[in-house]
Amino acid sequence: MADLTDKTGAPVTVTREDGRFTVAVDGKTVGLTAFADRPGQRVFYHTEVDEAFGGRGLASIVIADALAATREEGLRIVPVCPTVLAYVRKHPEFAGIADRPTREILDSLGLAT
Repeated sequence: MADLTDKTGAPVTVTREDGRFTVAVDGKTVGLTAFADRPGQRVFYHTEVDEAFGGRGLASIVIADALAATREEGLRIVPVCPTVLAYVRKHPEFAGIADRPTREILDSLGLAT
């Protein structure tokens, strides 16, 4: 993996954990994108970055890494989180492996209305 830096040039690391990918700046975890795996799919349902680190491109960094890892694992992406959805729309290289969230998926996450 290439050395990552945010928009300020600070070193950034992305780590996969159970149910999420985290992003750290100078060794301090400051954000994440959370997912739930289903057969053949990885559902991204929440992304957040500490407000003190906003505007540094960290959400894009963690999402890019998470989506690339998902593609490498042969899984399809289900962008429920609006930030992940916006990223997929801006990066057509992921369009071919993205699925729309179904009512079943939303129900399984407790998000259906």
